Amino acid sequence: MKTNPSPSPSHSLPGSDDITRAVLDNGIVVLARANFNSPSVYLSGYFSAGSLFDPHEKLGLASFTASALMRGTQKRDFQEIYDALESVAAHLGFSTSVHSSGFSGRALAEDLPLLLDLLSDTLREPLFPETQVERLRAQILTGLAIRAQDTSEMARLVFDELLYADHPYARPEDGFPETIQNITVNDLIQFHRIHYGPRGMVITIVGAVEPQQAVEQVRQALGGWQNPLQPEPPPLPPFCPPDKPRRRHHAIPGKSQVDIDMGGSGPMRRDPDYLAAALGNSVLGQFGLMGRIGDIVRERSGLAYYAYSSLNAGLGPGTWDVCAGVNPSNLEKAVDLIRGELIRFVTEGVTEQELADSQANFIGRLPLSLESNAGVANALLSIERYGLGLDYYREYAGLVQAVTPEDVLAVARKFIDPERLVIATAGP
Repeated sequence: MKTNPSPSPSHSLPGSDDITRAVLDNGIVVLARANFNSPSVYLSGYFSAGSLFDPHEKLGLASFTASALMRGTQKRDFQEIYDALESVAAHLGFSTSVHSSGFSGRALAEDLPLLLDLLSDTLREPLFPETQVERLRAQILTGLAIRAQDTSEMARLVFDELLYADHPYARPEDGFPETIQNITVNDLIQFHRIHYGPRGMVITIVGAVEPQQAVEQVRQALGGWQNPLQPEPPPLPPFCPPDKPRRRHHAIPGKSQVDIDMGGSGPMRRDPDYLAAALGNSVLGQFGLMGRIGDIVRERSGLAYYAYSSLNAGLGPGTWDVCAGVNPSNLEKAVDLIRGELIRFVTEGVTEQELADSQANFIGRLPLSLESNAGVANALLSIERYGLGLDYYREYAGLVQAVTPEDVLAVARKFIDPERLVIATAGP
């Protein structure tokens, strides 16, 4: 096991002098930081078992598997797992994304060994009892039925299908009703047997525990885990942004609102121009009352119940889009106004004052996001996932202040093309 020492925190922002990063013999990466101002600990992490591995006809398999982990194990049945957590007021849960599945948990520091034992138990020895699996399937299908009636959710699903045509990102991680129905208990068992293991696993622990003790407790719980069957994550296929406009409406009868999702691709999180795009997005549709988009579409024109822009960046090609909810009679007016504001954005860029306001906002809110153990734990995950460096948050203010209006204009023109927009709508 390789470790780098980490003294007690002497700085409000995490950095290389107070983050302990250790690599266990089986490859699991552990990042830990002490915080004795709280009696609790927060644990989070991820591992390489995302929906990229889902067969097309059984889309949702990775998510189904992760959701079923706590339904019973070799050591504990469903009730015993939740009784163990409830008895110490602790929490543990799992989730799935395209590239990975993840987990998060919290407990008093004295109960960290129990939390890690439950994590190890559910990760390594789930049973997938048939009765529990069928209950879970019913819950998933209910969730998908609710999604099918949600205009915002369906607009997003259609947007991804249009933007990422023939790419894994076009597929929803939670699948479709017919693919969930195709999944058997044996599918869950086989997916777990093959794809669950220490390769690609990262765990962060933040709270009232010495970092080296945290690392040692993870080693005791998971350091002996091996899976020679575990494959490398499949590479993402090339992504080509649309070369012409794409638009589609998804009809949901009986709705009184149409939701709009329009835009295009965005940078990856580790791209050098990510911060310029993030600051530009703040001006476009986040800062104050939803930025320029909110001002022109909602405040001045009164055409939308809400209107904002968002930048979603991860390991692969991201999205940069505008979302709005409107009365069906105002749909085309709202689409035209949003397109007009995007044209202005890529023509004029942002002003010095707009950029300065967003920079101050970004720098000012960082300490707030790191006030909790959960905030720090998730920040450490981002550092590891995107290779940002242990001192990223110490350097953050300087990186933000270094962005110029010219940088924002360049990245806006790189990713936003008002003549080749993807426009997805859902509603009556």
